[in-house]
Amino acid sequence: MSKTKRLRGAVYEFLHEKGEANTSEIFEHVNNRFRWGATMNQLGNVLARDSRFMKSGFDKGQVPGGFRIRVCIWSLSEGAAA
Repeated sequence: MSKTKRLRGAVYEFLHEKGEANTSEIFEHVNNRFRWGATMNQLGNVLARDSRFMKSGFDKGQVPGGFRIRVCIWSLSEGAAA
């Protein structure tokens, strides 16, 4: 059994309800929902390797201090099944 089965399920449910979200929003949702949470590396691997999730663009911005940030926007693939 996969060690990330609950994480994958939580991400799928979140994207199914919301439509699309960036990596930071998904990370915050997962860590607020579960006591055990997840690391950003775990989440990135799940999103990149699971065929149910599709990268649909990038969100560019700037944080205080002049640092630029670029995060991926994720959505469900066509025909994604639970």
